[in-house]
Amino acid sequence: MKCYIIPSPKGIDSLTLADRPDPAPGPRQVLVRVRATSLNYRDLLTIEAQYARAAPKADLIPLSDGAGEVVAVGPGVSRVKVGDRVAGCFMQKWIGGAIDEAAQASAMGGAIDGMLTELAVLEEDGVVQLPAGLSFEEGATLPCAGLTAWHALVEIGNIKAGDVVQILGSGGVSIFALQFAKMFGARVIATSSSAAKAERLKKMGAEAVIDYKATPDWDKETLRLTGGRGADITVEVGGAGTLPRSFMATRLGGRIAVIGLLTGMAQVDPMPILRRNLRVQGLYVGSKQMFEGMNRAIAANGLRPVIDKVFPFAEAKEAYRHLKSQNHFGKIVIAHA
Repeated sequence: MKCYIIPSPKGIDSLTLADRPDPAPGPRQVLVRVRATSLNYRDLLTIEAQYARAAPKADLIPLSDGAGEVVAVGPGVSRVKVGDRVAGCFMQKWIGGAIDEAAQASAMGGAIDGMLTELAVLEEDGVVQLPAGLSFEEGATLPCAGLTAWHALVEIGNIKAGDVVQILGSGGVSIFALQFAKMFGARVIATSSSAAKAERLKKMGAEAVIDYKATPDWDKETLRLTGGRGADITVEVGGAGTLPRSFMATRLGGRIAVIGLLTGMAQVDPMPILRRNLRVQGLYVGSKQMFEGMNRAIAANGLRPVIDKVFPFAEAKEAYRHLKSQNHFGKIVIAHA
């Protein structure tokens, strides 16, 4: 099989196409012919050796997110069969409940090999059926960005109709959060510095889009738009550069799901958390059970993931470069066939 590997993380040019023997599934494992993968900001940090969680394994096959069809099953497999259309779970051993060290050590495209390959051996409990009607390209966007947004709004945010959701930017997680928020009947306030992206966000249902460059104190504008109350749930993807604003844009007793560090790391004053009685929680994607719940909702509501651009397998480096440019709206996908 052909696959991409990172021999030594040192930038996008280190991504190398390699040949490896075709793998075979062991007990309670499945062999998936990967048809599409998608990129996340974590993948860029990994290839540029900036991912602080842990150093990637040697000759890592990157990318956590992929979808394809089952082409073989190992002994004892009963959940899926040959021909099933599936997506791999970001963490192969996080079935349900609270995350633990074993789950964290099974994160694809980091702790273990990922999906930028023609064939992948996955755990039987590490795959989920794709929602009916979605293409492989659309299904490949779900394992990280989709599930992270679902975890933030449903599992942490306990979203309900009429809530106000604050999203930041127009990356994969933020776009999924907008789609899920509208699915639940919530109001959405977004931020963006691009007029073109702002118009697209509004067409997708954002009630207002604040230009954070023209309005650096965008938290005050969120308060104004909500009559001084603030957002019920903030999906925080920026990190230290945006957290202080998110604290003030969120209502008293509101929830902030911290999922990214796009603006870097630094010291953050915790006093607003105390004064505003905020619930601030970090999250790391989600479990298989969350994934299955999200997929049921996607199928029931006919949600279609937003794809910015699809690159062929041979142009994987260009897909990374497009991600690094930050010009995308939604997800960047690589088609394997």
